[in-house]
This record gives sequence, C-alpha cells and structure tokens, in this order.
Amino acid sequence: YFWFLYLSNAWVHSCKMDSFIQAVKQIEDSEPNLSPLALVRSLRRSAGLDDEMTIYFLGASYNLSDAVVLINASSISFFHKAIHHMVTDAGEERGVVLTPDGTTVALAPLLLGIESGLKARAEGTPAVGLFPLTLGRILGLSFFRLQNVQPCHRLGPNGCWDNMEHPKVFRLARAATLATDALINGGMDGVILGSRLSNLSASEQPPALSEILKGYYVFSQHEGRSLNVLRHPVSPKRRELSRASLQPLELHKEVMETLALVWKLEKIKWIAEVTGIGRVVKEGLNVFVHKYWDCPQVISRCQWGAQPFRGTPIPLSLPLPFLYIHHTENPSEPCLTFEKCASDMRAIQRYHQDERGWSDIGYSFVIGSEGHIFEGRGWEIQGRHTKGHNSIGYGVSVIGNYNSTLPSVEAMDLIRHRFYQCAVDGGGLMANFTLHGHRQVVATDCPGDAFFEEIKTWEHFRD
Repeated sequence: YFWFLYLSNAWVHSCKMDSFIQAVKQIEDSEPNLSPLALVRSLRRSAGLDDEMTIYFLGASYNLSDAVVLINASSISFFHKAIHHMVTDAGEERGVVLTPDGTTVALAPLLLGIESGLKARAEGTPAVGLFPLTLGRILGLSFFRLQNVQPCHRLGPNGCWDNMEHPKVFRLARAATLATDALINGGMDGVILGSRLSNLSASEQPPALSEILKGYYVFSQHEGRSLNVLRHPVSPKRRELSRASLQPLELHKEVMETLALVWKLEKIKWIAEVTGIGRVVKEGLNVFVHKYWDCPQVISRCQWGAQPFRGTPIPLSLPLPFLYIHHTENPSEPCLTFEKCASDMRAIQRYHQDERGWSDIGYSFVIGSEGHIFEGRGWEIQGRHTKGHNSIGYGVSVIGNYNSTLPSVEAMDLIRHRFYQCAVDGGGLMANFTLHGHRQVVATDCPGDAFFEEIKTWEHFRD
C-alpha cells in the first residue's frame, strides 16, 4: 500500500517509462506466480480498456480467470491514471510517458499489442487483431473524422513536456486528432513487441512484463561505447521495425476491414455517412507512410530544451537545391544517449547564441549517434551554417569530430537514406539536389577529413 502511495506521488511529478516499469516490477515481486499475460490483462482491467473491439479480439478482462484484481485500490488508481488515454479541453494529453529515447508513448496501444502477442503465444495461434488494436482503429477513425481538412493534419500532433527531467504535463502543439504522435508511437511499439512475443518458440518462455519493457526501452544501447555495436534493435528503431512488420500487409485493406468492424461493433453513425471511403483511407495512409515511416524521428526543439530564437526568423523558399554536411568538431565526442545528445544540443546553441552572437543554433538539423535527428532551425527557417549559402540549402551536422574516424553507420544511414527521402518527398529538397561538404564552399576543415572522403561516395555528391 505504501509503495503505491509513493509511486502515485512520484507519477504526479514524473511521467516516465522508468516509473511505470518500476510499478509493474513491484506487482511482479508481490505476485511471483502471476504470468505476464495475466498481469497485462489485469492492467487492462484496471485502466478500463474493455471497449467493443478489445473484447472482440482479446475477451473481456472481467471474464478472464487469470485477470486478477490488482493488490489494492491504490494500485488500481495508479495504473488507471498511468494507462487511460485522453486529451483534455486544454490540450493536455494523458496516459502517455516519456521514454529514455526522448519520444512520448501512449501506454494503452502498447499494452494491447503486448497482450495480443502473449495471448497468441499461449494459444499457439497467430496474433489476431494486432494491427486493429494498436494502429488500425486509431488511424482509420482519424482519417474519417478529419476528412475535410488537409491530409497532413489528419494525424498527430506531437507536443512538449513541461519539464524533461521531471515530466508531469504533456501539452499538444495543436488540436488533437484521434491519432496523436504518442498514440502512433505506442501503436508501433505494440506491433513490434506483440509480433516478437507471438513468434516465440514453444520452448521459449515469455519474459516478465517489466523485462519486456525494460529490454525494449531502457537498457544501454551500446556495448563498450562502440558506435557500431548494437546489442539488438531498440525503441529508436520503432519506425523501421514497425514498417518491416506491417509492410507485408495490404494496409489499405487492413484499415478498411478495421473500419467495417468498428461500424459493426460500435455503430458509429458518421462512418456510414462518409463518401469516397477508399480515397480517404488512401490519402491518410500516404501521409502516415511519409511522416512515420519514410521520415526519421525528429527530436523537436522543446524536447531537447532549446532556448527561444532571438530576433526575427527568415523563412526559406522551398524546395532547396543544396544540402551541406558538417561535423560539430566541438563537442568532439559522439553522443550515445538521448540525454547526452540533448545536452550537447544545448551546449551548441549556447555557443552560437552567446559566443558568436547568432539568433539561434546555426544548423538546420543535427544527428546524434544514438539514432535520432535533432531539430535545429528546422525545415522552414534559414540557418547560419554555411556562409553565403544559407538561403539555398540545409545544414546538417553530426555531433563529433570526424577528421580521423567516421560517424556511426547508424548516423550516416540516417542522412543518406532516411533524411534524403524525407526531405525530397516532403518538399524541402529538390529531387536533383546537390550534396556538398562544408569545406567545398567555405575555407574550413569541416566535416573532417575522414567524413568528407566518405560523403564523396554518396549519391547526390558533386565536386
């Protein structure tokens, strides 16, 4: 009882995945014979997630013999507060947590995906309902609810925590859709973990729920501080991993079938009133694929703790014909965690603003070795990265000094494969854009001898 009073108080002050895992571990320690499937069913019961579609695929939690009532009223209150998703009239999104990789995840679709996978593993059957429970329903309903707005606004948005060290309130950047970024992140994670659990062999016992979550979100991402040795895929890879799991499916067909099931189970009248159903789903899926699969995760300014722009930003005229590659040189060491990369971003911004007297951090985007792109001045605002060329190109820098060594393969792949496609398809770069190293247009050693030799082999590089 006192443990959950402590956790409830901690949750009010810090909505982190670590805190949620700690609470799950306490349940496991107090109920050592409780299976991970029984525990996740109990959490569903506590959070009140028994809607019609969940019951259709997973059964009603109050009718499942292994879905025990959690320890006491304090634990039920804690988990309901942590898991139950809602958006308030003031734009505060609840039922979401900040993960160690810097992204925000809704717990409900994540746990439904895990339960679907564990149920399939226990019954020796495919994970039926995995896509509808995690992503299909929220995507389909969001596409239709906002069919009269621009397709790019039918999904999202992201938001900002009030404090990254002790997050308490997550406020959305604009009016919520039925598929916020946190719901989509949680849905993608639910697909990945549910698929993995359902594919465990008969001889493999599912790990405890806390270990499932810890292994995906929390463990150290690199061994021996080596840039290119990953223990196995982790949460920063959710976009690539969810794409690999779902791409074999016919997503258009899957969403249409999910919506038909929603109509059958929930009798949502406005679905039947929609005309051009196939067109609306196709437009929405095109946006989903571009925004959440083709494009890499971008850590927004508020997520890494940026100071405001000083002065008046100058807008860019898109699309741009050039992309300029940099290294930061100082910080000279690659950053291997979200916390370290965010700290480096703040240090770079302080140097640019306070020492050089610039309006903001100079780069358009910055790459960390931990697997994310950090927003500098972004897609639409002119940077201060390549003297005399700032108005005609983006400046992308990799944290570290690369005179004698290369950035991590992951960091280089982010630029070469993910950033390229995202920028071109999104209208930021021309399809035939030119790639230059900083040294080609300004008297400098940037982006370092080793890195420059590498980018000379990349597509779009020009002498």
